[in-house]
Amino acid sequence: MKTEKLLAAGVLATPLFFVVALAQAFTKDGFDLREHMISQLAIGSLGWIQIANFLVTGALFALVAVGLRQGLTNGIGRVWVPRLVGVFAAGMIGAGVFVCDPYRGYPVGAAELMTWHGTLHGVCAAVAGLSLVAAIAILARRFRSERRTGAAVLSIVIAVVYVVLPVSIPALTSITFAIASFLAWGWVAVFAAGLRTEQVAEPVTGSRRLQPA
Repeated sequence: MKTEKLLAAGVLATPLFFVVALAQAFTKDGFDLREHMISQLAIGSLGWIQIANFLVTGALFALVAVGLRQGLTNGIGRVWVPRLVGVFAAGMIGAGVFVCDPYRGYPVGAAELMTWHGTLHGVCAAVAGLSLVAAIAILARRFRSERRTGAAVLSIVIAVVYVVLPVSIPALTSITFAIASFLAWGWVAVFAAGLRTEQVAEPVTGSRRLQPA
């Protein structure tokens, strides 16, 4: 598959995940986004929708990782950014395979027990999050080396927000975590989209250079 098509998967991944998740969050009885995590949508009736959401999103980011590996041929991050995005994708897939445990009364009436699959869900989510933060930090270094100061600063801000925001307001952890995730995932997608634009433009530029003056 061509690099630009692989990178285009990133444009779909983040909005797809949150549109599907929020559509469930506002329609499932007993689910309250102020108290319950998006992952809990995978439990109970029609939980397969959120499981599929995790799997598809993870697969899309896996395609992005391959596209980054092909498209990043030089500069800081050419090795580790694709790898870390790939680990993030694997973590998302793992979070879909291993369903989390009931929490704070959702699903309604479900016993709040710690299970092996719930523990593995947490591990996968943590690995995905740490990988994402590391990838964004490396992107900040890359932008700085390219003298793209604004992008470098924004990368650091997004990485810090991703780590700090979810724990800054305990009563709204679910909402703040969703917002932080949207920003971080979206930033990786924006970088992939920018690289895709370069990939599409390069052959055209190259063909023009070959034309006689």
